[in-house]
Amino acid sequence: MRALIFAAGLGERMRPLTDTTPKPLLRAGGKPLIEWHLEKLAAIGIHEVVVNTSWLAEQFPHALGDGSRWGIDLHCIYEGSTPLETGGGMWNALPFLRDGDEAFIAVNGDVWTDYDFSLLPDEPAGDAHLVLVDNPPQHPRGDFALHYPLPASGERVAKPGEGQIGEVASDGDSKLTFSGIGVYRPSLFDDWREIIGDAPGADETPPRFKLAPLLRAAMARGAVAGEHHRGKWTDVGTPERLAELDASLK
Repeated sequence: MRALIFAAGLGERMRPLTDTTPKPLLRAGGKPLIEWHLEKLAAIGIHEVVVNTSWLAEQFPHALGDGSRWGIDLHCIYEGSTPLETGGGMWNALPFLRDGDEAFIAVNGDVWTDYDFSLLPDEPAGDAHLVLVDNPPQHPRGDFALHYPLPASGERVAKPGEGQIGEVASDGDSKLTFSGIGVYRPSLFDDWREIIGDAPGADETPPRFKLAPLLRAAMARGAVAGEHHRGKWTDVGTPERLAELDASLK
């Protein structure tokens, strides 16, 4: 199994910190944010990791090397001065991630969590498996709903346990926030041009597009599963949230 870490964002909300340092290389708890992910991935036996880069891309090989300190083979892919968005970035990395239709992990490089990566499935039931979290103050409306199958008794469980798998839907009464952690199959991209249509950037080489439309299309056919992580999770989107995370980890 292989993994992708999204690290190509411009980090505009993190300025002035990101004027000289790409966001995934900002430090929290004594180490760059991206190192927390690399350690977690190595701990579950991932040996090949792709890091997509754009802003201040030259800093990643200098900071991370070839991945040997974590026992992994690390590839940095430069997307150009304009990031390819999540969908385009994943599509562009597929040659490094694809092994038949074997699934791969993808994680946002600008989040921190105590989620146990060993809980991620090696083979998702459909095209993707997403980890959802409680809605943070800056994103109160959430992203996706999580529906659990009825137990044998026919009565819905009021609060499903940690790690219980449900079906992710684009609509629902109680939406949760996508954590930026997921497992995907290359087949998610089979009809990406038809789904994306004439969205800006889709006709560029390489194409630039968001991942969300592909996920919503897969949800419509019941091909996305997920779980609710109730532990710690932080979207490090502002200098203030980075400072709070750093203080809590210390």
